[in-house]
Parts: sequence; structure tokens; C-alpha cells
Amino acid sequence: MAIKFIDEIDLKGKTVLVRFDFNVPIDKADSNKIIDTTRIDEALPTINYLIKIGVKKLIMMSHLGRPKGPEKKYSLLPVATYLAQKLEEEVILTESAVDAGIKTLLTLSHPRLILLENLRFQKEEEANDPTFAKILASYAEYYVNDAFGTAHRKHASTYGVVQHFKNKALGGLLLRREIDALDKIVQRPQHPFLAIMGGAKVSDKIKIIENILSEVDQLLIGGAMAYPFLQAKGIKVGKSLCAEEDVKLAKGILQLPTGQKIILPSDHIASDSLEGEPIPVDTIEIPANLIGLDIGPNTLKRFKECLRNCRTVLWNGPMGYFENPNFASGTFAIAQMLSELPNAFTLVGGGDSVSAVKKSGLEQRISHVSTGGGASLEYIEEGSLVGINALKFGVH
Repeated sequence: MAIKFIDEIDLKGKTVLVRFDFNVPIDKADSNKIIDTTRIDEALPTINYLIKIGVKKLIMMSHLGRPKGPEKKYSLLPVATYLAQKLEEEVILTESAVDAGIKTLLTLSHPRLILLENLRFQKEEEANDPTFAKILASYAEYYVNDAFGTAHRKHASTYGVVQHFKNKALGGLLLRREIDALDKIVQRPQHPFLAIMGGAKVSDKIKIIENILSEVDQLLIGGAMAYPFLQAKGIKVGKSLCAEEDVKLAKGILQLPTGQKIILPSDHIASDSLEGEPIPVDTIEIPANLIGLDIGPNTLKRFKECLRNCRTVLWNGPMGYFENPNFASGTFAIAQMLSELPNAFTLVGGGDSVSAVKKSGLEQRISHVSTGGGASLEYIEEGSLVGINALKFGVH
């Protein structure tokens, strides 16, 4: 069954419960200050649409962080404040997701916008507790999931709640945008199709690497993930990050018939420590006293050549230790290359590569920057997510 989305149903005058992903970074020094509002901003089209068509009540819910019970520093108060500013309308934050006063709020004509306090203040949320899911469902006539970033979690607000909304569980506008973009990778990639993988651990991405290798024309590997592959080929990588398990996994991948599609760095930017001065290494081997921390200029030239005629590109993970500006040039160069591809569909998924694109100011020149790190990878691995399947097929 296909998902029904909010613009396919008449929701005027209805009470609607929407799961968003407002899990934004909060300033450690000031718990009222949001460092990056992107996830809230991405939800605004859905919120504005529901306001515009005249829903009776909009009940918004989300988690924030990983609290162990109610903790003030994880309150959604700064989210409520920011939403009220952006929407120019009062947003009431409840004391908890199960606050007895919620039912009273629902009988009043104002306020129209209600934000439930952090769902994870209730341990029942992550346990997908049926009683908690039933309480959430009792607030509304329709349920909407617009939280792509948590759609891979089998929690009460993303999964269990759906069973109480037969034919009344819908997808939001952000969820649709994410699915449409990822399906261009999963279902109908145009060739040449190239993937770029970076980040730290092979073990974290083994499944996606194996899956994607059968689909792509080439797989470029950089960042700390490259060193286990180089070591698996008998190439010395100095003091670079190389877990034994990752080397073993890399060896297995290289031995696959599709392993020949993998292209690894041929030179490096290294140092004697994470905070040390950058030292160019113009050979594939890294000296014994150095750590590989970025890809080198010859590797970038090779990668650029591979990208030149691509029609589909997936990028996940940085090309080096980009938190330190000395080792960020490879990552930013990839962002620049993707932004300059004239005929390609480019998708960036995963936390650090998304941060790099944003820092580079090139976000508008990438076809799609996914809001869900783990969720976007899992969607590519599995072709769907549990929260999306719940909307399609229901929960039994």
C-alpha cells in the first residue's frame, strides 16, 4: 500500500497529532539556546500547511537528546519558543506528554498549537509501550509522521501509536521529500552511479557498503574508513586508526567480485597527532610514526575524474578529521565537486558530511541533503523503515 500524505486528505477542522524530529543541538552553557535550528526549519512546511488549511488543533511531539527521565536540560522549551517566533502564534508546551491538563487544552478554542514535552522523559516511549501509545493516540483524530530522522525507531510515537489510527495515519511533507529523494538512489539510480564513503568504522557501514557495491559503478572510500582497506591490501598505514575487526571486514569486501569497484586514496595528509601540523605524504604508504588524517591532492584529482560524468552520487561520511581545519580540505573539496556537477542527482546523508556541506555554504547546490543520518543509511540498506512501513501497512 502507498502512504497517504497530508495534502491528500481533508484535515480542515480536525485535531492532528504530528511526530516531528526536533532533536536539535542545545548549547551546553545555555540550555535555552539552540545551536542549529535546521531540523525545526525542515518541519515548518508541514506545520505551515496544517495551519493554512485550518486544522482545529495541532499537537506536536518529539524527543530531544537521551534523557534518563525528566531532565531540565533536555526540555523542549527552547523549541516551543523558537516555533512561536517563526509561526507568530502561541505554542503551549505541556508539562509532560501524559499531562492530565492536555485533555482540557483540547477542549479550548485557543491555543491551537500544542507541543508535548520531550517524549523520552517517559521511558515508555523507547519501549514502544502500548499504554503510552494509546494515551498519545487519544489526543487526536489523525496521526502524521514527519520525523524521518527517527522513522527507523520502533518507538511508541513512531510505531505503536499507528495502530490506533486505522486509515488515519499519514505522512508529512518532509517525510515525502526524503522518501522521493532516497528512492532515486534505492529504486531508480541513473548511471554512472557513484558512492563516496568516509567516516571512521567499516563495521558501522558494512551492510550499506556490501549492498551499494552491487548497484554502483564505483565506490570511493576516504577518511579513517580507508585505512583498514589499505591495510587489508598489505599497504602500511602508520599509526592510522585501524581496528582488527575492520581490517578483516575490509579484506572480505575486497575479495567480493564487486570489490574491484572500490577506489582508495593514493596519497594522504598526515600528522604525528590529531592536533599536530599537517604533513603531506605523496605515497600510498604512510610512515610508521604518522597518522593519516585527510586524503591528499592526487587522490582528490582521481576522485574528481571519477565524478566528472556521473548522473547519481551518494555521499556519506567525511574524508578526514575535518573537525580540525588542518585536515578538512579533502571533505570540503568533495562538497565543492558535488556542487559543480551539472547533470547529476547528488544526495548527502549522514551527520558529518551534512555538517561539512552546511559549513561550506554549498547546501543549496546539492540536490538533497538528508535530515536523517542513521535513518537515511538504513533506508538505503533496507529500502524502507519501520515507521514508514507502519504508515503503509499498519501495525498488527
